[in-house]
Amino acid sequence: MKFKPPYGRQRVEQIVEADMPGQTLKEASKDDRTESRSLPATHQRPRAERRALGKKLREQCPRDLHGVWKPAADRPDPVHLVEVSDKRRLPQLLALRHGRMALSPFTYYRGAALNMAHDLAALPATGVRVQCSGDAHLVNFGGFATAERNIIFSINDLDETLPGPWEWDLKRLAASVIIASRDNGLSNGAAEDAALACVRSYREHMNEYSEMNSLDLWYHAIETEALIASLPDPAMRRRTVRAIEKARESSLAEDLFPKLAAGTGQEAAIREQPPTLFHPPELPPGKIDALANEAMATYRESLTPAHRMLLGRFDILDAAIKVVGVGSVGTICWVVLLMEGTGTPLFLQVKEARASVLEAYAGRSVYGNHGQRVVNGHWLMQPASDIFLGWTAGPGGHHFYVRQLRDVKVKPAVENFGKVEMAIFAGWCGQSLALSHARSGDPAVISGYLGKSDAFDKTIAAFSAAYADQNEADHAALVRAIRGGRLEATVEEAE
Repeated sequence: MKFKPPYGRQRVEQIVEADMPGQTLKEASKDDRTESRSLPATHQRPRAERRALGKKLREQCPRDLHGVWKPAADRPDPVHLVEVSDKRRLPQLLALRHGRMALSPFTYYRGAALNMAHDLAALPATGVRVQCSGDAHLVNFGGFATAERNIIFSINDLDETLPGPWEWDLKRLAASVIIASRDNGLSNGAAEDAALACVRSYREHMNEYSEMNSLDLWYHAIETEALIASLPDPAMRRRTVRAIEKARESSLAEDLFPKLAAGTGQEAAIREQPPTLFHPPELPPGKIDALANEAMATYRESLTPAHRMLLGRFDILDAAIKVVGVGSVGTICWVVLLMEGTGTPLFLQVKEARASVLEAYAGRSVYGNHGQRVVNGHWLMQPASDIFLGWTAGPGGHHFYVRQLRDVKVKPAVENFGKVEMAIFAGWCGQSLALSHARSGDPAVISGYLGKSDAFDKTIAAFSAAYADQNEADHAALVRAIRGGRLEATVEEAE
């Protein structure tokens, strides 16, 4: 069966352009309320019955159908969809966005989530829904600290999160493995092995999670200590431990503050590092306008009473615009510097939340604020989330979510991975995605569909290789559009 887009693919341009500002739950139609329909009603049935239900789904959606990629006859120009995604971004940053996407097929892939969402919507799907990431590629997984300061491994970028078919996330993740492997100069065989490791890990861990009761599943987290212990090479274990220690050190206030700020005490302000960190002309260092204060006050109300009290011990000193990532370039992202009376700094990232790239195909969010949509996605997909995670709104109908900046965030150096590292990391990501999907979906149904053999693994690996070819062609089209003057691009100097 094909997943039926509730709006039709022709609506994608209007949805992305408008971002549906101000939509509320009351305004959403019954069919639009995707979050309320995201949790399957099958959980009250016996586990064996649910697993059998998943196995029966193979009749209406045979597993081998997932291995086919053939672009639809009416598939839009990929550059056009990049232009659609450019809408409502800061125009002065579009050239930087295009330049980052043009660097390689993998950086293009990271910025083209809308393009793939359009393609995935036309493919077969079981109809089983989970809370989707919407942008599940390798670089969006990594380690981060819980409130107890333990380091866990999970997906950590959920700007596009929305309930949808579980297959969409898995296919985007597996395809990213092939694309990243090729970018690193690995052989096609090594790339396929890594993709197989990713899907095999997803399948085997989904089976494991299907045997757990709901409470144990929600208490479960993937501890980095266990992952490190599973590494086969002592040298690899030492490198990973050093990376985590470095992430811990770089998140300490005394280490982070001099890199991002200048001055002392209440006179401190964010250092400008143009073109990726700067103050807007109307807000020089140290000036916080009334609208920004109002937005921060709204954010404060989204926190729990305990965390509101904690935030209340800090004063806002400064705010600056920060350019982040690839897919997020051109969206509004702020870094806010706060200071406690004792001189302890706190950096918050205020990131714009636009309509999910999945909305045109999976249905609108019930949340009137897309920041709240993102926060809810974090709560559903992550075993633990930042204590300062919240949402707010700004002028012009813009929505935002807020979290700490660089709170012991261990980012994978995917661009440096060899054959062994790629396969291992791909397996970790497959395990993490399985846990995220099991939390909001029915792992027994999904596991029953996946089965115990490697048939499904091979099917998704075949799709991933074919889609990686498509991605390379789309990247080449973007490069031609830049060379021909259709799109402007700024190429950053290497550090």
